[in-house]
Amino acid sequence: MKVNSEGVSASRVYLPAGVNHSTLLDFFITHFPHIGADEWLARFDQGLVITQDGEAVAAHDAYLPNIHLFYFRRLAREPEIPFEERILYQDDHILVADKPHFLPVTPSGLYLHQTLLNRLKKKTGIQTLSPIHRIDRDTAGLVVFSINPQERARYQNLFRDRVVKKVYEAIAPYSEDLIPRLPLTYQSRLEESDHFLQMQEVEGKSNTDTYIELIEMMDPWAKYRLIPGSGKKHQLRCHLNALGVPILHDQIYPILTPYQEYDLDLSKPLQLLAKEIHFTDPITAQERVFVSQKALDFAADAGGSTI
Repeated sequence: MKVNSEGVSASRVYLPAGVNHSTLLDFFITHFPHIGADEWLARFDQGLVITQDGEAVAAHDAYLPNIHLFYFRRLAREPEIPFEERILYQDDHILVADKPHFLPVTPSGLYLHQTLLNRLKKKTGIQTLSPIHRIDRDTAGLVVFSINPQERARYQNLFRDRVVKKVYEAIAPYSEDLIPRLPLTYQSRLEESDHFLQMQEVEGKSNTDTYIELIEMMDPWAKYRLIPGSGKKHQLRCHLNALGVPILHDQIYPILTPYQEYDLDLSKPLQLLAKEIHFTDPITAQERVFVSQKALDFAADAGGSTI
């Protein structure tokens, strides 16, 4: 696996025979039409396109068929996330990290270096790290990574087979209508809405379920424990919103606010925390229980955050 000094992994591309390209730049522009010629020229100039031996190639080098080249992403600007992750556990098979709010798990869009995956690769030197599940960028808490590629599928199958217990905590409004009904298991059918960022409840057979119970009250807020039985996108946020208690500082439900690109408001993190995870390790057969060291704070309504 090719990595740069920041721990960022390269992507690999095969150069086929029988195509009409005179230079490497011609090939990359044609093969990746969504990336402009100026961007590819900058990557070549910065040595971000390399051979299998790690040698940089130039944009105007002759096209060579039947080889693989590696290339790195390049971001001229990236949002800075000033909060640190923490490694809670590591052995020969898995690594468990406590993720702060605002930090994406994997690279996408505007985020490359400022991601949990690439920070951990740089910190540990383990380039084979791969998350076996995801949590939203807005959510803080536990993320489990596989270390060995040959073992990764066995860990991912735990989530596919729904034999992992995940426990979340959330701060949301105190509701005189909801509190007497707790604990309860809320079920609904969630599907994509017209806007790709939002999910919506629709008629039909339920495909999501969340167990909800009260932990603590401090009117006008309450702290809830949430145990999802399914794993749909934004499930917990949708379910609490449907019950009339949207999570504190949720920028997507019930109202989608304008997306913040670079100048992030870090004073109001979503008050949702992936607090616990329980599973039987498929490699060692040990019972695994991990608990986040972060804690939600009722003061968050005044701009506070998780500890």
